[in-house]
Amino acid sequence: MKKFQFPEGLRASFVVGSIALVFLIIGYQTALFVHSAAVVGIASHRDDPDTVFLVAAPEAVDAVQDSKVPYQVRRSSGAKTSVGEAVRQNIPRRKVESFRFNPNTVSDEDLQRLGFSPKQAASIVNYRNKGGRFRRKSDFAKSFVVSDSVFKRLEPFIDIPLVDLNLADSAAFDALPGIGGWFAKAMIQYRERLGGYSCPEQLMEIRNFDREKFDALSDLICVDPANLRPYPLWELPEEQLRRHPHIGPSARGIVLFRQTFPRSDWTIGKLKANGILTPETAELLSRCVIAPPE
Repeated sequence: MKKFQFPEGLRASFVVGSIALVFLIIGYQTALFVHSAAVVGIASHRDDPDTVFLVAAPEAVDAVQDSKVPYQVRRSSGAKTSVGEAVRQNIPRRKVESFRFNPNTVSDEDLQRLGFSPKQAASIVNYRNKGGRFRRKSDFAKSFVVSDSVFKRLEPFIDIPLVDLNLADSAAFDALPGIGGWFAKAMIQYRERLGGYSCPEQLMEIRNFDREKFDALSDLICVDPANLRPYPLWELPEEQLRRHPHIGPSARGIVLFRQTFPRSDWTIGKLKANGILTPETAELLSRCVIAPPE
């Protein structure tokens, strides 16, 4: 039996038509994908960054078919285009919450509750995982996934705990701006000699810890009264008193003063008046919270 064959011209037309149909299907699927991505992008950025990416039309389609340029893309504000506004109105808003949070510890899930898209939340978490840290509220505002409008809404709820000088370890000190390993170690050692910091300004008593270095981190540190240990000046023996940076060789005189004068006279002022402490040393020691005589 003789096989049926398309005429030569008809067969060529069929091949060309099939190829055109394939490209038409690919182009349609590509258009659907781009449209879907644009819609998701506009919706996800509605409460977050104000800038979205929109596909420029239709001359880019030929480039797609030639596999040269995927699509011509331009940057535009979704809030200023009729298409973007239509998408915003037709898609239900995500429920956005506002609650107190620490950007250094908040979870991916809670970031999304705060209004960030999954991609934006993951970006913040990845930044932290790579060693990044938000020391101040302004640091969080500088993140490229945090728009001005979102930061304005969340700023009152950002809660970054201060570094307590009497509880922080060397790593917490090292993370402060302008503090390296040497100063972190010195801050720990000076705390031990003082018997605990009584005020943040005592950091400037450390060698080479000047006003400029202090001002760069003064808003990040604190001395919580709940963690403050008054220095037992009137109870410690001479050997322990000598370890204090503002007492040293005056320890013997303080012990003799306690043995000679009544408890009602046990004050820093009396120690200075009796020549046991110099005016400079008395001023430094007066910064310390001293436990009252028992």
